[in-house]
Amino acid sequence: MERTLSIIKPDAVAKNIIGQIYSRFEEAGFRIIASKMIHLDNDRAGDFYIVHKDRSFYGELLEFMTSGPIIVQVLEGENVVTKHREIMGDTNPKEANSGTIRADFARSLDENAVHGSDSLENAVIEIKYFFGKDDICPRTRGLIMPSHTKQEFDVKSV
Repeated sequence: MERTLSIIKPDAVAKNIIGQIYSRFEEAGFRIIASKMIHLDNDRAGDFYIVHKDRSFYGELLEFMTSGPIIVQVLEGENVVTKHREIMGDTNPKEANSGTIRADFARSLDENAVHGSDSLENAVIEIKYFFGKDDICPRTRGLIMPSHTKQEFDVKSV
């Protein structure tokens, strides 16, 4: 089972569309196993986006990511890194396929609503950046007592 980091960015939080984005995650079969709202300061945003430090948009990226609260979450599921990137859509919302998060909710290349890890390796690094091991609550689909069958828990009428 794979895990990925997902961020709902300040523009989407400000639009109050968190629930709509979470619904898309759940409809895709992802399990949200950790989640929190935080407000990044410049140092923390800079550390997270250090790979972009030499790019022309770095300053604007930090300004945007510190402009308001974000929601960070860990998603779990089969092939979740790739599937999450598919439902996010192209980085540029104007080029994103219809029905993707960015096509439906993003304003521009800069304010593009969401972030997702681009590889399993980066997912591990990004998850550790925001969450400790005690913050992640894996969900199971098993019964309370897996040694018993479902029928043993069914209520029978008298």
